[in-house]
Amino acid sequence: MNRLALMLLACLALPMEAARAEAINLEIATPPVVIVRHSMAQRQSRLVRFQKVGVIGLGSDGMLRIHDSGRLTLTQRQIAEKLIDHENNDRKSLIFAIADAHEGKQARQDEVRDGLVKRWQSEFKSGWWIQDAQGNWTQKP
Repeated sequence: MNRLALMLLACLALPMEAARAEAINLEIATPPVVIVRHSMAQRQSRLVRFQKVGVIGLGSDGMLRIHDSGRLTLTQRQIAEKLIDHENNDRKSLIFAIADAHEGKQARQDEVRDGLVKRWQSEFKSGWWIQDAQGNWTQKP
């Protein structure tokens, strides 16, 4: 009887433990997060130049993408693509680092990614291009 009662209590405690999982702190400042954020900040002014003219847009997954490269020279396109590659690698690293700093670690990557995508979409300026889940591009109002 005691064994059955203990098993019942253990089963009842599981949902309560899951409910107590800490909220994701997107502002956490562990050394890996600080390093990645610094790298992203160093690149920001160069990205903005391409975002203002509509060359680079924000994909629905939070990653940067080429929106319109028709006005670029080959050299400018290569620069834009290199910036996008570095930025997207840092964005993936940031997601990993933030999730790693929380209880549950990498199991929380989707939660971190969703939070950061919402933040990046809200930080995108009016007139810049954003891609929806169907792949359609629209300018942010």
